[in-house]
Amino acid sequence: MPVGAGVRRCNAIATESFRTSAKVPPKSSIVLFTASARQSNPGSFKPIARELHLNTVSLAGEQTVPAPASPWAHWRVALTYRWRHGRWPSLGKPVRFTEWVQWRKLHDRRADLAALTDKAHAKTIAEARLSADYAIPVLWLGQHLPEVAPWAMPFVVKANHGCKQYVIVRTAADYAAARKVSPRWLREAYGTWLDEWHYGAARRLILVEPYIGGAQLPLDYKVYVFGGRAEIVQVHTGRAGKHRWTQYDRNWQPLSEQQRSEQSADRAAPSRLADLLAAAEAMARGWDFIRVDFYCEGDRVLFGEYCLFPGSGLDPFRPDSLDLMLGLRWTDAL
Repeated sequence: MPVGAGVRRCNAIATESFRTSAKVPPKSSIVLFTASARQSNPGSFKPIARELHLNTVSLAGEQTVPAPASPWAHWRVALTYRWRHGRWPSLGKPVRFTEWVQWRKLHDRRADLAALTDKAHAKTIAEARLSADYAIPVLWLGQHLPEVAPWAMPFVVKANHGCKQYVIVRTAADYAAARKVSPRWLREAYGTWLDEWHYGAARRLILVEPYIGGAQLPLDYKVYVFGGRAEIVQVHTGRAGKHRWTQYDRNWQPLSEQQRSEQSADRAAPSRLADLLAAAEAMARGWDFIRVDFYCEGDRVLFGEYCLFPGSGLDPFRPDSLDLMLGLRWTDAL
């Protein structure tokens, strides 16, 4: 059974759908972000404008933080966890990493943490903590894509407030598809069906940015940072098809028996591994746990986004001991 269908079934059993009180600014308060010509790194994204002019757009400061989670939310989260992992979670005193993720859904009400789900806002943090060269520029941010794309192809159209909602635009047909699907992204807040209310703090907008990579999607490096220290890196490949990921420690040693036995699964460390880890730690400064995602394109390290709930805490770790080890790291970071 697909994860989405299974979770919805669990939610039906719990008999109460999650209602977040997060408020989205009215349409009239949304002002487009537009780009003008500046090149901070000549030769990179040559046809693409870089400088972002920000008008008055409200961020998470206007969001209403939900009240503490109800008993039904606890039951719903626990039931979904059991369905995926085959065991009940310890929600009162988490031990495993996947249990801490559920705890965050139910108990972590920090508005500034929730604000990190806003992709455009996260880019401004990357520019401030790292530099503009680490941030993939925003070409446009608004509610309704123009009829004719003014940006050089390829580029990416994605939701500013969710995950796995994007279209890579290489042709006019791709852009037509993006204009058709993107309004659906704006109709509902992302993440409520998994009790990830934090996504309600992100502005419900469409974001356009330059495409990074070639014919294939670029490698995606997801760095798990606990208490300001990068502990593991997940490398994701085949996101448009046969999606798989491998996991390494800080010294680029594989963390599973399968990886160690399958040499083809092991990849060489990125040429700027030390820079990648340092950038992740800078972006995660001040948080007990956060995952920071990057792309490594040539000799460049580019920030992608923050992630508060890796796999929603529903993807099993292999080996299982990694779930326990990362849970201990989270506990120690508090």
